[in-house]
Amino acid sequence: MLRKKYRLTRTKDFQRTVREGQCYSNQMAVLCKHPNGLPHSRFGFSVSRRLGKAVVRNRIKRLLREVIRLHLDLVAPGWDIVIIARKSIVGANYWTVEQAVTELLSRAQLFVAEKESA
Repeated sequence: MLRKKYRLTRTKDFQRTVREGQCYSNQMAVLCKHPNGLPHSRFGFSVSRRLGKAVVRNRIKRLLREVIRLHLDLVAPGWDIVIIARKSIVGANYWTVEQAVTELLSRAQLFVAEKESA
């Protein structure tokens, strides 16, 4: 589970990120980012009712949260990030969703450079 400090919870924050932020998209999702001035990044997930009933929408949100949780240490701090699911994500497996989200994070230049090991 993604800890509360890493989640966007207020509608105002979602709207600001989508309206004022930079957005990147692929077949499965849209990623919008906006600086937040905090020492960590926060994430929000949006899944429309058009994608399916509650069971389907909740599964999609769980998949997206898990991808972010596992890649959290690689994401640059200081951003509010909203991921909006698209129709093609319905029925996708974890690996496909992970590939789509990591591609968006990479295109948005949100991955921290790998630290060299001594």
